[in-house]
Amino acid sequence: MKPRHKKLAVITAGVTALGFAAVLVLNAFQSNLVFFFSPTQVVANEAPIGKSFRIGGLVEEGSVQREDSSTTVRFAVTDTSEVIQVVYTGILPDLFREGKGVVAQGKLSENGVFKADEVLAKHDENYMPPEAALALEEAAKAQKAFLAE
Repeated sequence: MKPRHKKLAVITAGVTALGFAAVLVLNAFQSNLVFFFSPTQVVANEAPIGKSFRIGGLVEEGSVQREDSSTTVRFAVTDTSEVIQVVYTGILPDLFREGKGVVAQGKLSENGVFKADEVLAKHDENYMPPEAALALEEAAKAQKAFLAE
C-alpha cells in the first residue's frame, strides 16, 4: 500500500469514527430532551400524551390531597388561567406548598391527569423557573385582555 493510500485510509477511518460519535451524542441528547408546557398549553392539546415533559405553575390553593396509607399525593397546578390535576407518588420537597411555584416532570395520561415522576419546588421567595414565570405572565395578560373586552 502506498503512503498516499495509507493517509487516505486513516482520514476515512477518522471521519467515520467522528460521524459515529456524533450520531451517538445526538441520539443520547434526543432521548434526554424534556420540554416544558404550561397548564394552558396542556389544555390546548399542545403537550404530547404518553411522552415525558415538564409542567409548571402554582400549586392551587386547597387542592393538595394526601392518601392515608401511601406517599401518593394529588394536587392541581395552575397558571391562573387553566388547571391540570397532578398525581405524584413519593416524598415531596420541603418547600412544596399551596400557592407556591412548582415544576413537575412526568407524563400526561389519556384521562388528562399528569402522572409526575419528579416534583421540584422553588428554593426561595424570589425564584421561579423562567418557563413557569413566562407562562404565568402570558396567562395574566390573556386574562386582562379577556376582561377588557
